[in-house]
Amino acid sequence: MSQLLIHPQKNNFPGLQLVQDINIQNSVLRYIGLKVLSFDPGSEYSENLITYEACIVVLEGKINVSTQNKTYYNVGQRQHIFDKLPTDSVYIPVNQGFCLQSITSSKIAICYAVTDNTTKSPVLIPAAKNDVERRGNHHCRRLVHTMLSDNSTISDKLLVTEVYTEGGNWSSYPPHKHDTDNLPHESLLEEIYYHETDKDSGFVIQKVYTDDLSLDETYTVRNHDIVLVPKGYHPVGVPDGYCSYYLNVMAGPIKKWKFHNDPNHEFLLKRR
Repeated sequence: MSQLLIHPQKNNFPGLQLVQDINIQNSVLRYIGLKVLSFDPGSEYSENLITYEACIVVLEGKINVSTQNKTYYNVGQRQHIFDKLPTDSVYIPVNQGFCLQSITSSKIAICYAVTDNTTKSPVLIPAAKNDVERRGNHHCRRLVHTMLSDNSTISDKLLVTEVYTEGGNWSSYPPHKHDTDNLPHESLLEEIYYHETDKDSGFVIQKVYTDDLSLDETYTVRNHDIVLVPKGYHPVGVPDGYCSYYLNVMAGPIKKWKFHNDPNHEFLLKRR
């Protein structure tokens, strides 16, 4: 369980770079996956979904997204991730295909969840429909944009959120976990963290650990790294002088986000 930190790949194709490619075949995960793609203007990428549903998140730039029956034009709302603006996404159901065509230089995340539900339809999720929330206080403050929550009827299993955390703050904190199928007290959701920082020299610290410490990992995480969270608590610390961004992908047997705080740190929630 020690190989949960995944460094970026260097797979270059004409007009396209595959930055990350995580799936249930090449990782410890059973329910989720993630691709991160960097495009030159005018480049294309196509895929047919067989096992997964997907949410295409435009991290940077603008693209056109074509499904079997419709094309969504000029999808994307920011030139750079650290513009901190909500962005557009497109949901694609299982057993359907899609084609991405870049209009500008762009960076795209394709978030996946295993499903066999064929009743869903493609949906544009515009930036204006993101749930925007300021979470935390003291040194746990962060800005959250949610594209697919556990209350959303768009996806079957998939949850997608992005989080900005300023330097000197902790995120996903106090530490919490969601690795036990014990509703209504806790749900079982795997999670992927895709990380970026606002400076190339930046880094964050992420721990992944369980109550019995049979899993107890601490990672130095840099630009374009991924941390896999198949189980356990998973807080993120951001050094002073940097801003952290991460994209979260979650799914499990039931689309419900019900987490359990580490009791050793739950006292932090009582501060005013």
